[in-house]
Formats: sequence, structure tokens, C-alpha cells
Amino acid sequence: YTGSESREVAKLQPGLRDYLLDNILFEDDQVLVVNKPTGLAVHGGSGIRLGLIEALRQIKPEWKALELAHRIDRDTSGCVVVSKKSIFLKHIQREFKAKTISKTYLALVHGAWPQEVKAVDAPLKKTEIKEGEKVVRVSEEGKPSFTGFTVLENFKAATLLEARPETGRTHQIRVHCQHAGHAIVGDDRYTQNGADGRLGAVDNLCLHAWKIEFSVPDKAENISVEAPVDGHLEGLISKLKNSD
Repeated sequence: YTGSESREVAKLQPGLRDYLLDNILFEDDQVLVVNKPTGLAVHGGSGIRLGLIEALRQIKPEWKALELAHRIDRDTSGCVVVSKKSIFLKHIQREFKAKTISKTYLALVHGAWPQEVKAVDAPLKKTEIKEGEKVVRVSEEGKPSFTGFTVLENFKAATLLEARPETGRTHQIRVHCQHAGHAIVGDDRYTQNGADGRLGAVDNLCLHAWKIEFSVPDKAENISVEAPVDGHLEGLISKLKNSD
């Protein structure tokens, strides 16, 4: 690799290879579920030469034809479903469209989330501000977007939420949390003035794709997968528990 072909996929480094192999949450002949680290894009493009899918395709010869079944943000950690067979890919894409897949996220947000806010139902509109960079806003002209919320734990400066997106819009949970007046901790794009300073500087987005449940062709039972919380978010939560 000479460095001149910007579109060429970067070579997978041993550290990331080992990390991904250690973080396979589920595998069978049709599907792979990986606990994606924060900071790794799901696929390459616009300046990113190695995403999750390109990395996985380099690990084993039989994984060369893997395809993403869905996407999560680069800064979000947690469950990503990867298809091994086209029959499964078509099946799960239909399921996502029909909204029959159950997805649960953990979000740590600034301040005290009101117990009575059980959901945010606010249409979202996506705007490209520059190539590869999008910003999403609540707008009457946007697409219908619905997220259910449950308070899991209250801290002095933050709230740990369970978020269940029923639609799959770009940055949906992040914008819905901001819209409710409680942006996600570590979200520098969708933050708000007056976010609680007691948390100190947080570099990582505190949003984790925690659980996913989906069906597979020719199998009677659904597959249910849970991704352990990454060390950064886990550390912040225990720090908050100890300081209360």
C-alpha cells in the first residue's frame, strides 16, 4: 500500500483483530453479532479506511463475503448484526423495515430525566453539512421517529436510561435525548448549554447498543444477544454511584 489510493482498505492491525475475535457475542452459519468498540465506524468511506465490516472480512477467509445487517454510530458501542448469507440479509432487512426487531440501548444523560417522560415522539430531519457529516434536527418536515425510555438509575448529575428506538433514524436516540432537555453525556454534537460540569470532561459518547433480539429463517426461536458495557461507560457509572 503506497498511501496514494485513499479508497484502499487499511490492513487490519493485530490488536483490533484480537479485540473483535474476543467480542463476538453470537455466531452460527447465517449470522455474526459483534460488540463493536466506540470510535470504530461500521464501514469505511469519507476518510475512514477501515471500518468494522472491512476488519471482519480480513480475519477469516470464510468471512470475506460478510455484509452489515444494520448500522450504529461510530461513537456508539455495542451490538452489531453481520450477515453471512444473502438469505439472512434479505430476511433481517425485511424485519427492520417491519419494525419487528427489538433493540435496547443504554444511555447516560445529563441531569435528572423526568420520570413521566416515557417516550419521545418527534419527527427527525437529516441535513448534510459537509461530505460524510450529517446533522439531525427535530423538524415537522422530518420522518416520524419514536423512542421509548425507562429510567434505570438516578445519580446527582446524570440519569442512566434504557432507550428503545421503534424507528431507526440516524442519531435518533441522541437527538431525542437532547430534545427532551437531557443530552447524552459525551455527545459533543448534540449537547446543550448548562450540561452538568460535575461529570468532568468525558471523551466518549455514553450510548451503548445493549441488547438485540431478531429471528432467523428456518429457526423457531428468536436469537437474543446482550453486549457487556464497555469499560469506559462502566467506569463512569461506578464513579457516579460512589460520588452520590
